[in-house]
Amino acid sequence: MITAQHLTKRYGGRNGKTAVTDLSFTVRPGTVTGFLGPNGAGKSTTMRMILGLDAPTSGRVTVDGTAYAAQPAPLTRVGALLEARSVHPGRTAFHHLMALAHTHGIPRRRVEEVLELAGLTEVAHRRVKGFSLGMGQRLGIAAALLGDPATLVLDEPVNGLDPEGVLWIRTLLKSLAAQGRTVLVSSHLMSETALTADHLVVIGRGRLLADTTVADFVRDSGAGSVRVVTPDARTLTGLLRAPEVTVTAAAPDTLDVHGTSAEHIGRTAAAHGIPLFELTPNSASLEEAFMALTHDAVEYPATLEGTRA
Repeated sequence: MITAQHLTKRYGGRNGKTAVTDLSFTVRPGTVTGFLGPNGAGKSTTMRMILGLDAPTSGRVTVDGTAYAAQPAPLTRVGALLEARSVHPGRTAFHHLMALAHTHGIPRRRVEEVLELAGLTEVAHRRVKGFSLGMGQRLGIAAALLGDPATLVLDEPVNGLDPEGVLWIRTLLKSLAAQGRTVLVSSHLMSETALTADHLVVIGRGRLLADTTVADFVRDSGAGSVRVVTPDARTLTGLLRAPEVTVTAAAPDTLDVHGTSAEHIGRTAAAHGIPLFELTPNSASLEEAFMALTHDAVEYPATLEGTRA
């Protein structure tokens, strides 16, 4: 279990940049926890603090009650992938993993097991400098699994993988969580996170925005809509308008309503004698829910202004 308590990380002294502010969350065993946030939100800094690569300005983070740096055999407790290409390019995949294995007394047979698990057996004796991005990711994941750890911390593990590789890592992470392991995965791919994660920790500008299940996050986001078909769309639109409600005409008799429930729409229509031919709630996707929550926390917002059709 990963426990972060009031983590704050400031760079450059009192007048410098604060990357993480009073951040607390728990990553529990038996689930895949997605770690989400816009660029610059503080995800990488937080993961580095979990792994002892950055010291928090204040607060603390532990893995199973112990700081990572105090673990006597860290590879057997925590497997990590932060930068898959952090490998000497002149080494083969096999010798890279063997070098790591020697630091913890891990036998050769375990190196061969993780090479096979990652689909790298046929290229095990090729130099890493000739690896594609996807092969490098597979090697990084093999290294994370080398010590058979109870906790995994992975930053963008599907980056560069082909569809077969994405399916492999999705299945692998879910199976590891099913074994009772703690799995924390950072990703920008909302569709993949929706298929893989059970729980979410979402941060923005270094602060916690959400710590909840995927289902509750989407349900409570308010990003879903309700499709309404009625012959009196104009009247119903006027009755539904409110500061938090958006009504869009998809067709002369069809409305897409955001910001209120199907129940409220139905009751409003009934109270005013407006017939409804259809009243269908459309659940938000994880991407829509994420965008709705983080739109004010984006550090580098993009714009389409100035583009040409």
